[in-house]
Formats: sequence, C-alpha cells, structure tokens
Amino acid sequence: MEEKYRILVVEDDKEIREGVEIYLKNQGYEVFQAANGKEGLEEARRVKPHLAIVDIMMPVMDGVTMLMKLRASDQDFPVIMLSAKSEEVDKIMGLNMGADDYVTKPFTPLELLARVNSHLRRYARYLSAVKDRAPQEHVYRIGGLELNEDTVEVWVDAEPVKLTPMEFKIVQLLIKNPGRVFSADEIYERVWNEKAVNTDTIMVHVRNIREKIELDPKNPKYLKVVWGVGYKIDRQ
Repeated sequence: MEEKYRILVVEDDKEIREGVEIYLKNQGYEVFQAANGKEGLEEARRVKPHLAIVDIMMPVMDGVTMLMKLRASDQDFPVIMLSAKSEEVDKIMGLNMGADDYVTKPFTPLELLARVNSHLRRYARYLSAVKDRAPQEHVYRIGGLELNEDTVEVWVDAEPVKLTPMEFKIVQLLIKNPGRVFSADEIYERVWNEKAVNTDTIMVHVRNIREKIELDPKNPKYLKVVWGVGYKIDRQ
C-alpha cells in the first residue's frame, strides 16, 4: 500500500485549521494539527511531515520562529506560510528564512490545494533523486567539514582547504571516528605506520590543521584537544 503524504497544519485559528484539514483529507492526505509554533515543532519531530502549512502570527511561538528552528534542525520538507495582507514584512522574512511559498488570507481551498500539490510533487522528485543517488561511501562530513577519500580533498563550509598528505591523513583518521579520542602516539603509529618515538610532530601538525580548517584556531569547532589524553573531531 502506498504511503499517504503527511501534512502538518499549524494555525491558531481553530476554524481555519479544521477547515484546511477537511479539504486536505478529502484529497487523501494524512493531516496533523498544531495551534502554535511550539506545538508545531513538537508535531514535526513526532510525525515527520512531507509538508507543513504554517501561519505567521501565532501566540507562544510565531510561524517565522518555528520555521527558523525547523531549518536549523535540517528539516527540509516544504513549508507554505499563511499571511494576512498586513504581514508583508513577516512574509518576506519567512521566505528569506526558508519558506517555500506563501498564501495570503483569505484564501480559497482550491488555491491552497494547488500550492500543496505542486510542492509535494517537487518534494517527491527530490526524495526520489536522493534515494536513487549512488551512496558516497568515501565522503565524510561533520558539520561544515567534509573529507573525500577518493579525490583527497577537504572542504570547510564549501571552501576547499589545502592540506599536506600527513595533515590529510590525520583529519581522515579523526573524521572517520567522530567523538573518539586518539592519543598522539596512536595517531603517529596509524598515520606514519611506525612505532611512535617523538610525537611532538603531531602537536605541530594539529596546530597547522587548525590554522587551515578553523575559523578561530584558539577556539576550535572541529579538531579538539582532550587535555592529557589526545585529539578528536566531535560529532556536531
């Protein structure tokens, strides 16, 4: 049996919310409701919708704040904002924060359904493309840091970073084992393939790597020291 599309309706006006639910259910969609942005975030985490319809002006948490929090947590399903004519600035802000579309109140059911259907078709194509894409088994990502074993490249926030072969191998070891702490001796033996004698060189390499991959090397986001133990790249 084909999975139904799940749609989350976040609207503080109960009459509008329930009216939209009726229209959507008549089209065969599974519908979930929330009365404000806070409830909407909780429902989004719980039901993992394929699309959300979110009002801009709501108590407790408004729609733009909810949208920002959704996008910050990497939830990329389409979001259609509902706005009154007087909320032009909020509407523009919503689009800038990652909304896919907006519908101005009062709206007709047919107008809203047309937008919903259009965005779901696009999202379905996107999900299909992601599913069919060959897995990149040799690419490792932690936050904005990316390492590609096949091309021997490192990127930070989509910008290429030039590392020496040894620096690359150190980053490679750490990013493939996120959260695990490696002592200087262990890094030396794994990277140089010989018994560790003088590991001061590891400290120098770590300092050089930080200069290249960290925005603030003295307050590193990626390559961290666990004092008295060793080094690690944390899960983000």
